[in-house]
Amino acid sequence: MLTRRAVAPIASEQTLGAHYNGLLLVSIDGTCLDVADTPSNEATFGRPSASRGASAFPQVRMVSLMENGTHVLFGAHFAGCDVSEIALSRKVLCHLRTGMLCMADRNFFSFALFEQSASTGAELLWRVKKNLILPRLEELPDGSYITCLHPDQGKRTLDGTGRKVRVIVYDVDIPGQPSRCRLVTTLLDHERFPAAELAKRYHQRWAIETAFAELKTYLKGRQTVLRSQSPALVLQEIYGLLLAHFAIRGLMHEAALVGERDPGSLSFTHALNIVRRTLPAFAGLSPLRAP
Repeated sequence: MLTRRAVAPIASEQTLGAHYNGLLLVSIDGTCLDVADTPSNEATFGRPSASRGASAFPQVRMVSLMENGTHVLFGAHFAGCDVSEIALSRKVLCHLRTGMLCMADRNFFSFALFEQSASTGAELLWRVKKNLILPRLEELPDGSYITCLHPDQGKRTLDGTGRKVRVIVYDVDIPGQPSRCRLVTTLLDHERFPAAELAKRYHQRWAIETAFAELKTYLKGRQTVLRSQSPALVLQEIYGLLLAHFAIRGLMHEAALVGERDPGSLSFTHALNIVRRTLPAFAGLSPLRAP
């Protein structure tokens, strides 16, 4: 499949904002896309429930990784809306590699999923829910502490059956709704990876919502739903959108390198408009005659 072969992280060592202490920053999250209301689409993808019956359209669920520095979406997988993000993420996390630092929201955390992700060789920085018991086994100078994750949450000691991780706790001061965040990470070296720095990097994870909006809103244009009438064509259309998003983000990355700028500071809509204005110039170009 072309998308699987072509779409991958593109950041280089010169890409501003893509790395932290030698680790490539990536995030994982999910979203849903409305598809055409046809019997075959509904039978394949399902229709989510709503406050008054069911949603107006069937939906496809997508879970993807994103390269934070370039906003490239890669390793995406799809299923019907009745498949949970957690179940779908098991297919996505295999795209992690050594040298990456993967960030995830609290809804993704489970011991099994954390272990699967860590087994790829990637480092992890995941938020966890406030009711997860994380005993303080060793205090560290930067305010973080060492604990141990177990498949059996009743165990609270380093007995060799769990995974030793570091916990970072901090408050987010949002006007009207302050909250406390707890992160668990495989990065145990508090001197090389200070707690305050990791907390700052974690909030870059929200950029994946921007990338989803680029895919669903700006690329798709004024269409309310994906236009394809059958499940096979729906997937083909989504893969096409991913390829187009990757191509535009690739051009933006090249421009950022030339201008020595962070790719995240460039406007996706501006780049998209430039591409759209340029396309007519290539209408008479035959691919067969290209060098």
